[in-house]
Amino acid sequence: MTKAPPDAGETLDPDDWDALRAQGHRMLDDMFDYIADVRARPVWRPIPAETRARFRDGLPRASADLDDIYREFADHIAPYTAGNVHPGFMGWVNGGGTAIGMLAEMLAAGLNANLGGRDHVPIEVERQIVLWVRQMFGFPDTASGIFVTGTSMANLMGVLVARSARLGPSVRQRGLSDRGAGLTAYTSVATHGCVAQAMDLAGFGTDALRRIPVDRCHRIDVDALRAQVAADRAAGLTPFLVIGSAGTVDIGAVDDLAALHALCRDENLWLHVDGAYGALGILSPEIAPRLAGIESADSIAFDFHKWGQVPYDAGFLLVRDGEQHRRTFAAPVAYLRRETRGLAAGSPWPCDYGPDMSRGFRALKTWFTFKAYGTEKLGAMIARTCALARYLEAKVVAEPKLELLAPVQLNIVCFRYRADDADKVNARIVASLHESGIAAPSTTTLDGRLAIRAAIVNHRTDMRDIDALVAAVLEFGARETDSLSPRAGRGAG
Repeated sequence: MTKAPPDAGETLDPDDWDALRAQGHRMLDDMFDYIADVRARPVWRPIPAETRARFRDGLPRASADLDDIYREFADHIAPYTAGNVHPGFMGWVNGGGTAIGMLAEMLAAGLNANLGGRDHVPIEVERQIVLWVRQMFGFPDTASGIFVTGTSMANLMGVLVARSARLGPSVRQRGLSDRGAGLTAYTSVATHGCVAQAMDLAGFGTDALRRIPVDRCHRIDVDALRAQVAADRAAGLTPFLVIGSAGTVDIGAVDDLAALHALCRDENLWLHVDGAYGALGILSPEIAPRLAGIESADSIAFDFHKWGQVPYDAGFLLVRDGEQHRRTFAAPVAYLRRETRGLAAGSPWPCDYGPDMSRGFRALKTWFTFKAYGTEKLGAMIARTCALARYLEAKVVAEPKLELLAPVQLNIVCFRYRADDADKVNARIVASLHESGIAAPSTTTLDGRLAIRAAIVNHRTDMRDIDALVAAVLEFGARETDSLSPRAGRGAG
C-alpha cells in the first residue's frame, strides 16, 4: 500500500491573506517614511551591543509571528544600516536608490523569476535593457550584455572574454597551459583592486598585471603604457589586454580612452573599460565628452546601482563581440536542452553569457528606473552631483584651514584639514563625522598623505549637506588639533 504524502494543505502561503495584506501595507508605508524622512536621521550610528548580540542567536526551529519579526527589523536592522540612502553619505561610491526602484524590487520578488533562461517576458525585459545600453554607448546590434552583481564580477568576466578571444575556445578545456603563461595585461596604478583580483581568479596571477604610472590628473600615462608593452614584447611575453578606467576609485579620474583605443588597435590588444560608476556619465551631455573613446571599447563594466540610483545590486557587462562573449561562457548540457517551441525555447539564454544559471530579475528595477525618469533626468542628476563636487572644491580652496589634495574631475573631492600631524588628525575627523551622524565621508591615501574623500553620488545630496560637511570638518579639526597640542596635556599651576 502506498503511503500518503504529508498534508497537501501545509504550504508556506498564509492562512489569512487579508491579515498579511494589512501587514504588508504597514511595511510599505514605513519604508516610504524611511526614505521620505531620511534627513531627520543620522547618516550612520554605532550598533549597540544588545542589537549586535541579537544576531548571534542560533537557528530558528519553530515558526514566529510576522508582527514580531517585523518589529525586530524596525528596531534592530533599519536604524543601523550603512546609510547610503542618506544625503550625507559621501564615503564610498554608493547610489541612494529610489522609492520607485524599491517598488520594482518588490514586484520582482513577487514574480520570483529565474532569468537564467527559458522563454518568458522577464528575459525580454533584460534584452531590452541590453538594447538600451548598446544605444547609450554606440555599440553595434551584435553586441551582447548581461546583468551581474556588480563591476567586480563584470571586470572578471571581461578578463575571461579577453582571455578566450586571445587563446581561443580550447582555453576552457585545457586551461592556460604554456600558451597562456606569458600573457600580460595593463592598467593604471589608480585602478580598483578588483582588477588585480580578476587577473588572479582568471588564472593569470597578479604578477601578469602591469600597473602603469598616472599623470598629474591620475590618468594612465599612455606613453609609459606603450613603452611597457614594447618592453614586454621584447622580453618574449604576449600583451593581450588593457583595462582603462572611467572614474577611478580614489578621485574619479577618466583615462584618455580614445588614446587607449588607438594604442590597442595598433598593438592588437583587447580594450576593457572599468566604468563602475563613471561610465553612466554618458547620459549627461556635459560629462559624456570626457568619455570619448568608450564607444570603441571591446567591453565595458559598470553599475546601474551607483550613478544610476537603481537599488542594489545591478552590475552590467557589455561586450562588443556578442558571439565571442557567448563562446566564453556557453556550456550546453542535456538538462538545459533548447527547443523551438514551449518554455524551453528562446535561445540563446542569459546563462550563455555568464557563469550564473540562477539569476534574479535585476533588470526590472533598472527598467522601471529608466522608464520612470528617462535618460535626460538621470543625466541631469549625474551632472548635478559633479556640480556639487565643484561647490565643495571651491569651499575647500577658499578655506585656509583646508587643503585640496587632488584635482576634482567628476564627483569626488579629496581634501584634508591642515595640521601638524595631519594624517592622525584627519583620520580622527572622519571617525568623529561618522559617529556624529552629520556626514559619512571615507579616507584614502594620495601621494602618501591621508585624505578625506567625499564621493557625491546620492541624488538627494544638496548644498546644505556640503555646507554641513565642511562646517563639521572645521569643528572636529579644531577640536582634534587642540587635543593633540602639547599644552592640552599640561595642568594649571
